[in-house]
Amino acid sequence: MPTLFLVGTPIGNLEDISLRALRTLREVSLIAAEDTRITRRLLERYEIKTRLVSFHEYSGPGRVEDLLHILEEGDIALVSDAGMPGLSDPGYPMIQACIQAGLKVVPIPGPSAAITALVVSGLPAENFLFLGFLPRREKARREALADIAGLPYTIVVFEAPHRLISLLGDVGEILGNRRVSIGREMTKMHEEIWRGFVTDAIEYFMEGEARGEFTLAIAGAADRHWDETTVIHALAAERERGASRKEAAEVVAGLSGWKKRDLYKLSLTLDED
Repeated sequence: MPTLFLVGTPIGNLEDISLRALRTLREVSLIAAEDTRITRRLLERYEIKTRLVSFHEYSGPGRVEDLLHILEEGDIALVSDAGMPGLSDPGYPMIQACIQAGLKVVPIPGPSAAITALVVSGLPAENFLFLGFLPRREKARREALADIAGLPYTIVVFEAPHRLISLLGDVGEILGNRRVSIGREMTKMHEEIWRGFVTDAIEYFMEGEARGEFTLAIAGAADRHWDETTVIHALAAERERGASRKEAAEVVAGLSGWKKRDLYKLSLTLDED
């Protein structure tokens, strides 16, 4: 039966591709790529001569029909610029069309920026919520964040460098000063994994021009069962480490779910005691 192979490709380092992926790319009759220039670099690295065509967000239904006709004669590999096709890329319409046509769709697992950023974040990974790219417009983005503000799952999102600070500002205002891990240029030469709190992230990334591809892992809604005794101990521990009342309140707010202003008032009481 004609088969559409969903082939995972490296998110940066070309050595991360699997042997099975390389074999599949050599054996199929055609490779449909999000950006042929990017995929061609991978093919040239491994001396793969398979015919290459583009399949991107502007291809339209006509290209899907063309590929379905080609599938009648031989297998096709679908690839994105990086990672797994169909995940925050234009591959979904082709995958859906093949399933509806009763054709075989086979995944060839590979790297994923979302999973890579999640497991290296230091945040809980047992349950997580992947949102891809949030809306570009501020109002829609803030509404999307408000919809998930109470969920306990680690949140994973992609963002373009020129919108990073705006996103972090909205996260801080809507979700609070939560822990965040920011992966930049993961698996590439200039890879950076930054971990801390949202307010610190804003300060850090405002110091220089944000460049590269960013994947953020944001802590889920904090455990709302922290009682006052637990909060007091956490505030005291932060103060013993040399944090100011404001800094201690910010840190504990991100962990406990308490409001920063309430924690600040509580810290004043502690100092009096």
